[in-house]
Amino acid sequence: MEQTVMGLWDRPAAVLPRVYTDCVIGAGGAVVGLPPQPRHPDAIERVLDGIDGLILTGGKDVDAELYGERAHPENDTPRPDRDAWELALVRAAIARDLPLLGICRGLQVLNVALGGTLVQHLPDVIGSNRYSYGNATFADNPVITVPGTRIGGMLGDSLTVKSYHHQAINHLAEGLTVSARGDDGIIQAVDIDGMSFGVAVQWHPEETPDDLRLFAALIEAAQR
Repeated sequence: MEQTVMGLWDRPAAVLPRVYTDCVIGAGGAVVGLPPQPRHPDAIERVLDGIDGLILTGGKDVDAELYGERAHPENDTPRPDRDAWELALVRAAIARDLPLLGICRGLQVLNVALGGTLVQHLPDVIGSNRYSYGNATFADNPVITVPGTRIGGMLGDSLTVKSYHHQAINHLAEGLTVSARGDDGIIQAVDIDGMSFGVAVQWHPEETPDDLRLFAALIEAAQR
């Protein structure tokens, strides 16, 4: 939930950019929204019983306290309700081998859920804002995949992606395998070890709707 202005109304609302739903539908799937809600374990399991696959979308920064660090001044205001909900969802999804696709924040949630940490502000590390220009402008960046990984098999040796992030994986969580990097070495995608289908990318595939390979692969896995 976020405070949202809609015409005359200014109130908390669960909002998802339409590009996500368009990509899922365009790849042959149907969309069920899962806004943050109380995390009773039975509720999590009942929710996952009703879906065939899970997408963790982009959004605000994960609270740095969740991986044992003090927040960088450039970080977003924490969203504890969303953090708690998505951390619980991703752990339960992995435990039941539910097909999973993480996008941008979704990759970061996945890494934190499994015990990893994040680079909190990439310009401090790489000396530029090449991954996040601001003002809702997506940056084009090259990505090189790792041979033999699920991401590499789906997307080929390299591709240009749409980026909008100022954070990235720092310490990689156990149970994840790096499947793509930027030309500067920044982790851009991971495979989830041991899952029938589990991947996450740091970029925004929904912003290239003419390339639905990731969404199509998720839906294919969900239909098995």
